[in-house]
Amino acid sequence: MNRKTIEYGLLALLLWSPLPAASVEEWSVFIVELAVAAMAAAYILLDEKPSLNRHLPPVLRRLKFFVAGFFGFVAFQVLPLPVALVRFVSPGSYEFQRLYSPGFARMKFMSLSIAPSATLRDGLFLAACFLLGFLVLKTVTRGRQIRTIIFVLIGSGIFQALYGLFELTRANPRLLFYKKMFSPDSVTGTFVNRSHLSGYLEMIVPLAIGLAIARMNLLTFGVKGFREKIMLWTSKGVLENVLIMSGVVAMSLGIVLSNSRSGLVVLVFTFFLFLGFSVLTFSRTGYRQVWVRKFVWATFLIITILAVYIGVGSTIQRFALDDILHEDRPLYWANTADIVGDFPLFGTGLGTFASAYNAYEKRGGSEMRLVHAHNDYLEYVAEVGVLGFLVLIGGILYLAVQAFLAWRNRRNTEARGLALGGIVSLAGIGVHTFTDFNLHIPANMVLFTVVLCLTLVMATYRKS
Repeated sequence: MNRKTIEYGLLALLLWSPLPAASVEEWSVFIVELAVAAMAAAYILLDEKPSLNRHLPPVLRRLKFFVAGFFGFVAFQVLPLPVALVRFVSPGSYEFQRLYSPGFARMKFMSLSIAPSATLRDGLFLAACFLLGFLVLKTVTRGRQIRTIIFVLIGSGIFQALYGLFELTRANPRLLFYKKMFSPDSVTGTFVNRSHLSGYLEMIVPLAIGLAIARMNLLTFGVKGFREKIMLWTSKGVLENVLIMSGVVAMSLGIVLSNSRSGLVVLVFTFFLFLGFSVLTFSRTGYRQVWVRKFVWATFLIITILAVYIGVGSTIQRFALDDILHEDRPLYWANTADIVGDFPLFGTGLGTFASAYNAYEKRGGSEMRLVHAHNDYLEYVAEVGVLGFLVLIGGILYLAVQAFLAWRNRRNTEARGLALGGIVSLAGIGVHTFTDFNLHIPANMVLFTVVLCLTLVMATYRKS
């Protein structure tokens, strides 16, 4: 079995997953899971496994405790338990099923999850995401692979932004395979929700800037004169750098014209965070610091000017007082907090938020059934309880912190630039997910998994 099978499979998955409405339907989720299973099987059948960076094995050994703990917890949620035991360890689950489960009086066993099939469904998808992250950590070992993945993501992001802009010009806009039903005046790419397109692009923009910075530092290394710098730029990839910068501008405009309030805030946050880290990171690199700062500042200014000129006004209007006063999110969060109060330790069951929420809806008469809490953190706490959430977020933070610590101690300018892009990408989506459910959208969860693990790879890899 050839390693190229896994490499090309990963690239194909990253390109395909956002196309069928961000893979939100069951058939497209199944294809994602099937693709990951095929790549995992290919890895098992490899004649010679890739040699890991010496910094990764200790991280993976500690990570397995988080992984085993979380999936063991999910298995416990669906395990049939005596009714008396459920009543003791999770009174909320017992009472909910007493009120809403047909045939409750005849039950001798029940699960902690109020909808075990939903828990199994979402548990299977998260298991696929874990395997995908494992494959990234185990098989992406070369700088060429890292750069290829980022270039593919940049291409996907540019397509989403330009396609979304194109559909704005049509009388009957579409999402490739589907008729566009929501946000006809906003850029959504192939995503149903404008905020989810925004979240997708927010994870790619920092990777693109990190790649540009990495290339810039490599190209200007050891060159002192202005003429020599220009000659090197024109002879070794100036076109690629211009294309990357153009892609950053296009994707940023896509975020602005999506009219996503959170997207605009996170975009600004991302660039200021990048500027701060860039100055800190390259403060001792002499003349190279000037080039890095000029590049980032130029990109930031171009995006800001175009955003103000073209479309930021419509986004700012969504911050108007009337919109805030009529915003439903605080009500969703308050109702979800009530769920957490009734299911504090073990939750309602992974993937069961939609099943539980209607019982806590205080308004009544809602035209649309709420299926997500518009806050990923709060929704996961409601579904897996405080215990499961601490294990899940602990594993994610462990990888992110390890990447940050490795990045902070690196001296190689390529690794520092690439990893910086990943760190800022994770920070941006971490902020956005406070006000939306980006990490419950399969295409965004796939991308987040790859970015999380790729950031650790970028922070620790060495040239062979």
